[in-house]
Amino acid sequence: MTDSDFQANNIFHVPSQSFPTVRVPDSYNPFRSQNTPIIIDNGASNIRFGFSTSPNPHSSPNLIAKYKERKFNQPLLLFGDAIDTESGAKAQAKSPWEGDVLLNFDALEHALDYAFIQLGVDAPTVEHPVLMTERLSSPLHSRAFTSELMFEQYSVPSLTYCIDSLMSFYQNNRPQPGKPFAADGLVISFNTASTSVIPVLDGKGILSHSKRIPWGAQQSTEYLLKLIQLKYPNFPTRVTSSQTSWMLHKFCEVAPDYLAALRILKDPLKLRASERIIQFPFALPVVEEKTEEELARIAEKRKEQGKKLQEIAAKNRMEKLLQKENDLQYLLSLKEDRSENKREWANTLQTEGFDDDAALDETIKKLELDLKRTRKKEVEGDDNMNVEEPSFPLIDVPDADLDEEALKEKKKQKLLKAGFEARLRARREKEKEKEERDAEERREEEDRERNFDEWASRLRREQEAIMTRIKDRGRRRAALSDRKSAAAQARMKNIASLAADDRVSKKKRKAGGEDMFGADDEDWAIYRKINTAAQSSDEEEEFNQLQIIEQKLLTYDPAFTTQHTHASITSQRSALITAFRPQYEEGDVEGHTRIHLNTERWRVGETYFSPSMAGVDSAGLGEVLQSVLARFPNEQKGRLVKNVFVTGGPSRMSGLQPRLYSTLRPILPPEMPLHDIVRAADPALDAWRGMAAFANADREEFLRVGVTKAEYEEWGGERIKRWWGGNWNGS
Repeated sequence: MTDSDFQANNIFHVPSQSFPTVRVPDSYNPFRSQNTPIIIDNGASNIRFGFSTSPNPHSSPNLIAKYKERKFNQPLLLFGDAIDTESGAKAQAKSPWEGDVLLNFDALEHALDYAFIQLGVDAPTVEHPVLMTERLSSPLHSRAFTSELMFEQYSVPSLTYCIDSLMSFYQNNRPQPGKPFAADGLVISFNTASTSVIPVLDGKGILSHSKRIPWGAQQSTEYLLKLIQLKYPNFPTRVTSSQTSWMLHKFCEVAPDYLAALRILKDPLKLRASERIIQFPFALPVVEEKTEEELARIAEKRKEQGKKLQEIAAKNRMEKLLQKENDLQYLLSLKEDRSENKREWANTLQTEGFDDDAALDETIKKLELDLKRTRKKEVEGDDNMNVEEPSFPLIDVPDADLDEEALKEKKKQKLLKAGFEARLRARREKEKEKEERDAEERREEEDRERNFDEWASRLRREQEAIMTRIKDRGRRRAALSDRKSAAAQARMKNIASLAADDRVSKKKRKAGGEDMFGADDEDWAIYRKINTAAQSSDEEEEFNQLQIIEQKLLTYDPAFTTQHTHASITSQRSALITAFRPQYEEGDVEGHTRIHLNTERWRVGETYFSPSMAGVDSAGLGEVLQSVLARFPNEQKGRLVKNVFVTGGPSRMSGLQPRLYSTLRPILPPEMPLHDIVRAADPALDAWRGMAAFANADREEFLRVGVTKAEYEEWGGERIKRWWGGNWNGS
């Protein structure tokens, strides 16, 4: 796959359900008493039937539904396209096939009833020989029940079974009139629920060397639907299997080299160019239009509310700052007044909620860091602050001498004075930090001039360590969002342990006893573990430190470019994710009902060559081809690969023939020629047409290979005659 293989984006609309017109049954009179063979291609997705002399068959989905109509309370038996006319009948639809095995014979009987009615057969019995398809290596019980149905229910004079892919091969390699069928080839059939490989020599399928894998269009459709559901877990519209099947046949391709295709798709631009956008139906929400005056009033109201919220937030920050300062002073005084008696000091720590001195020191350190960051934010951009202390006259006045309004004003002045003092301390700390930073920069400049390589390596290591911590933190948050992950389960255990607080007895909890959560710092440590939304206290500091390191490297290290920065690496990954699944704004209803198919277009096609991608324990098509060809000597192998033939609906997938060529070429001897892969002229109908052509071309041969009713009564329904177009399970 080259760059030219990617086309411009197109938006495709999901096709609306259309119902075909009811076909009037052909007149039966021209076929009455003529013994014209009836050809039935009993497929897992569609059933095609007709007289052998007809130019084209009737076709209908091979589904049946028993449905009770509500309006008149009448039971209905619906078949094929009629099921789509009743929405309630879709859930009741059944197929004669389960996977690749014919098992539901009630549904098969209804399908045959429909076929004979459509053909206009009005006699009590079907007085026509029948040629009917079956799967490669069909189970004997399936054939026995089908034969019983044909002979006992419909009294057909003879019944012949054939393999659909061989009849499609016959149609595309038809012999000259009067000559036997003697073509060579390797038939690869892509069916609804399986994919089979049948070698053909001298016009006979070598079924003992044939292989079949349990992967077909049905499994591919289910896999594509799973990929879409994983990609769009909150998609507003239900994506049905029929819609997914339409996407599979219209947009999915097979890459000649899947790994090379993925390397190309790593480029976000190429990924966007390769996508196909499927637009699902949507309804625009009704938006109430407002006048300019109403919008202005709403904006003014929001502005006032914003100011109030800012004032409340500033007040809360100041109160928290004061509380932290009081806590810090208390812990520092506690540490200074440490008792010499170890047991007494341990009891004091236990009373305050600390296990040992290390826990106390860690808490003091965290409080100091929090206060430092808070003060720094308070004075950010306030370098020109007036250092003259404002007057606070009510602070020293006793509360007894003040009325209620004055007490409120005194409390306000206390907060203002505390904030002013905190800003002064922060200003002094900022100046001290600036001096320390200047000294550190001078030392770093000396190190850089003395040994530049070591300096650059050290900064790169620091950058890598910080980026690793940021990445690990992101992985942890992603893991916590998955309820089955170990991190999420540990979080739930912590929540459960908090819910079962031992400090409140069960009796008190039942009686509504007070919850003791938050009584000590350990509870808040657990809370920080279980609170996924809370940011780490060191996260912002790490980002700032990372920016400083990267700026130094960009300034002095010529080998370090913007592509090596954390922002560039993150943006590249973000661009790829955005190209994989574009994000739309909150109110964009049209955008939220779109599906972007990009990598899925080639991933689904690759499953034919690697079913393990979808969790199916089976060999791929390449391994099957190698296994089949290995059973033949080089002379016969050369005859087989001269005519590699593909048939079946999925064979229309773009890129399949080049991929098969690139798969076959390495497993063949270098001197053995490999011609172009040939696809059936009409993969869907060639099997039926080949069956009709065989029944018309040599009527005697057709009747010879069929099982008559007398033979059925003598030998049973499992009998089948040996011939080149069927399963060779009899003599």
